[in-house]
Amino acid sequence: METITLWRPTGPEELALVEASGWRAWPPRLPDQPIFYPVLTEEYAVLIARDWNVPASGVGYVTRFAVQRDFADRYPVRQVGGREIRELWIPAEDVPLLNAHLVGRIEVVHEFHPAGRAAAATTRRWPGPPRRCRSTRSR
Repeated sequence: METITLWRPTGPEELALVEASGWRAWPPRLPDQPIFYPVLTEEYAVLIARDWNVPASGVGYVTRFAVQRDFADRYPVRQVGGREIRELWIPAEDVPLLNAHLVGRIEVVHEFHPAGRAAAATTRRWPGPPRRCRSTRSR
């Protein structure tokens, strides 16, 4: 079985739901969220978590997960900016199917806080390999 690695920037509310699933499922989308859009590069996920999630939620996370490639190939890749700014667009109603095709656990690989709060990031243990914690200034 061939897999593809995807990343998802997220805030604390969505991450709490992922943790409640045992790190094995993405939660259903909210009514105003018709698309679930994991991203294709870690760099783009970091940009979103750091620059959007931190100002909006006070913390931003980057998750990494593997999905069966034949499942992922069903959905269009959208280039939404520069060459490396690419997302996989999965309709909200297909999130349960996505979850059924995950391989392994969803892992937190980065955690971002406003400048001066990075120490809080080291007190939490996440599944997966050691993560790199960085701080950033809110814009």
